[in-house]
Amino acid sequence: MGMKEMFNLARVPSILLLGLLYVAYVLIGGVLFWKLEGDLGEKDISDLLMNKRKLLSTYTCLDQEGLEEVAQVIQDAFKVGLSLKGNSTTDGFWKFTSSAVFAATVVTTIGYGNMSPSSTAGQIFCVFFALFGIPLNMVVLNRVGKYMLVIERNIFDFLQEKINRERCTGFFIHLVSYLSGALLFFIVPMLVFHHHEGWTYSEAIYYCFITLSTVGFGDFVADNNPDNVYPEWYSVLMASWIFFGLAWLALIINHSIDILERLDAHVKQWWGGHRQEEKENRNLDGEEKVKQPPLTC
Repeated sequence: MGMKEMFNLARVPSILLLGLLYVAYVLIGGVLFWKLEGDLGEKDISDLLMNKRKLLSTYTCLDQEGLEEVAQVIQDAFKVGLSLKGNSTTDGFWKFTSSAVFAATVVTTIGYGNMSPSSTAGQIFCVFFALFGIPLNMVVLNRVGKYMLVIERNIFDFLQEKINRERCTGFFIHLVSYLSGALLFFIVPMLVFHHHEGWTYSEAIYYCFITLSTVGFGDFVADNNPDNVYPEWYSVLMASWIFFGLAWLALIINHSIDILERLDAHVKQWWGGHRQEEKENRNLDGEEKVKQPPLTC
């Protein structure tokens, strides 16, 4: 295969354009995060240092070593889900319901980081559990997403027979699918988290997307506050919301990928047609020059 076949003129520009767009998107995102969060991060650090000095000056019996020991106790208590506000004890994180939610975050690759196995047996089991659970989760989510797509297409075919307008029907079906999914997996959970976790609406909607996109920063985690008393159904609702929400968001992402691929195909078609037109124009110009008689004095 020659170099011309390997580097097809209709494909190389689109690949380069897509690569440049990706790099520019990441760099612009980095700049915006830097500008939006950089000053706040510096302010948080200065406030923390000031509070540290104030704490050491208030409790004179507490030195740097003692402060580090207190911080270690707080960190260990947070890791196992215990509250230090009172003398009462709780079950911690590792009860059945929260352990089941943790297992769901492992196989879905969310991985908040708020809880993790600390025993050697638990860590080894987590490796093998994730090794087989992640592919199984992908297969099941793919199958559920296909069923959702089949339902959507059946509704589309039914309405198309009644209305006989393919474009309007398709747009309406996609719109209803997006809006119903946003209501079930974003708006309703946002209200639930606002009520049970005490988060603001912006924090709750932020948590919903970070979870369902499997980014899982871990700065906000539901069913994680040891000072709250959660109802028994809360963990079950959490696991169900994560599973079906992931399937729905995967369907939305597939639609978005399809749109981008169609856009890329249009760009390739336009670029190929444009180059073909230039080639034909050059051939016509060459033929006209050949047909012109030589100039005589």
